[in-house]
Amino acid sequence: MSRPRCGKCLRPASHCLCAHITVVSNRTRVLILQHPDEHRHALNTGRLAVLGLRRAELLVGERFPQLDALLSEEAHAFLLFPGEQAQIPKPLVHGPDGASLLLIVLDGTWRKARKILYENPVLTTLPRLALEAGPPSTYRIRQTSEPAAVSTIEAIVRTLTALEPGQDFSPVLVPFDVLIKQQIKAMGADVYSHNYKP
Repeated sequence: MSRPRCGKCLRPASHCLCAHITVVSNRTRVLILQHPDEHRHALNTGRLAVLGLRRAELLVGERFPQLDALLSEEAHAFLLFPGEQAQIPKPLVHGPDGASLLLIVLDGTWRKARKILYENPVLTTLPRLALEAGPPSTYRIRQTSEPAAVSTIEAIVRTLTALEPGQDFSPVLVPFDVLIKQQIKAMGADVYSHNYKP
């Protein structure tokens, strides 16, 4: 039998993260397009990001037919994804008409994220943002060959911090940090040291 889970953070009830979630106001609206494999992943940081931001939404799938209609209503939309024309996020004016920005984030492995991009050609028409090199990820329980790679929640927080420098987005990362500590404790110090420590 599966363990009872929290209906909000989807963690096992014994490791619920809701007490560590603080909702932060963000002017930039965030839309996370999450691959189904990531949705089923125990360490679902995209969902934690949505729970910690006042203006954020998560959609799960590979194809999102509603994107065309959604983007036709947006005056200012950006895709957080590297590319030749990608710009480093900087403080942005939220439109002379007062319209907010929409930041679209693809959540999955690089291969799965590219699959979402391929399946939704409208995303390729959007101006792109890409993170510049920063401090190492605190995602200490993920093995990656990319030293500069960060988790979805870290990428969102770093981008929003650049776009909205007057707002403190660090509380969004608190449940993420607790999640990592929970996982390290569950696996034990020896296993963690053998498999993850550099």
